[in-house]
Amino acid sequence: MICTNKHSFDIARSGYCNLLQPQDRRSKEPGDSRDAVAARRQFLDAGHGAHFVTPMIEMTDGAQRILDVGCGEGHHLDALRVATNAEAHGVDISTPAIDLAARRYRDCFFVIANADRFVPYADASFDLITSITSRLNASEFRRVVAAGGRLLIALPGPDDLIELRAAILGEGKVIDRVDRTLETFRGGFELLRNERVRVTAQLDRDAIEQVMTSSYRGLRTRERERLAEIGAMQVTLARDLLLFRAI
Repeated sequence: MICTNKHSFDIARSGYCNLLQPQDRRSKEPGDSRDAVAARRQFLDAGHGAHFVTPMIEMTDGAQRILDVGCGEGHHLDALRVATNAEAHGVDISTPAIDLAARRYRDCFFVIANADRFVPYADASFDLITSITSRLNASEFRRVVAAGGRLLIALPGPDDLIELRAAILGEGKVIDRVDRTLETFRGGFELLRNERVRVTAQLDRDAIEQVMTSSYRGLRTRERERLAEIGAMQVTLARDLLLFRAI
């Protein structure tokens, strides 16, 4: 499947396609930093996201062409590809994330682009779109998904990382994002399934630093000092999984 864009593009040595244009950048290095991407890979490689993958695979059964928007370093996309044997594409605005993804997951296709503005694929290219704790572009998702195709959204659950947020950020708010997301996709999609996955995991010092580095940009000095003081602790990991069908 060929990426579509009105402008020129580059093919990197590691195999990904760079479609990011100057007007698509909000900063010199948009998206997740190299440190954040590396931390997320270490956290996921240790198996801390495995309990979310199984229900996502169940929801994507039968998919033949998958696009993961905001794919990061590619962990979840490749897990879905292996389970479904689908043709798998990932798009993200972060060059470090896509470079890391392309180097490891050679059977997936990766693109650097600003999906908030434009998803660089032709209309109705995919039968499954996924967005896993990433940005949401309802009109573009509807454009590139085939009629009757599915959309899987994974949101941080209301109490995701609540213990760490309270200890490090000084706030332990319960934040439910489901209703807002349902409203975002009203009209173009119908909800098929809504499932909350929640576990409490014992995280060691390294895992805590990894999940905070990958989840929160620009921790202040005091917050980093609090992070350095924390040892192993029980932490809530939660996702709301929303499965839609294009209408």
